[in-house]
Amino acid sequence: MTTPTTDAEQTPSAVERRNTETVRRYLRVFETLEVGELKDLVAEDVVVHGAGQHVRGRSYPEGSVLTPGLSNCRLRVDDLFAAGDRVSVAFTLTYTHDRTGRDLTMTGVKSYRLVDGVIVEFWGETDLYGLLRQAGLVPAEVPAL
Repeated sequence: MTTPTTDAEQTPSAVERRNTETVRRYLRVFETLEVGELKDLVAEDVVVHGAGQHVRGRSYPEGSVLTPGLSNCRLRVDDLFAAGDRVSVAFTLTYTHDRTGRDLTMTGVKSYRLVDGVIVEFWGETDLYGLLRQAGLVPAEVPAL
């Protein structure tokens, strides 16, 4: 027999709400390009895991926001889940490719760890191959190994 959950058990905690808002603000920076706002959202010594790398420093997310050759970012949050000090997001980014004017789309999943409402560590992957394929920079099909 399953015990019914109470409203209190289904309501996100204040920490989860604050962390979710921080992550949403962080993601909006990709659209606004206001990298100065990252100082309030991302720890200076943030640890970033992804693409086979483990790096430290706010300069890495800043560099991602200011990707050369791509502009007019539009971000859609496809799924978001918060629990305790973690927020996980599945998203779709659509950029304008500056050289061709074409829209390029990239999906991704990131998981953020926050302390006191600031992102201190995150993991994730994006479909960079798909983005490069749309830009005509890699083959349409992955060669067999």
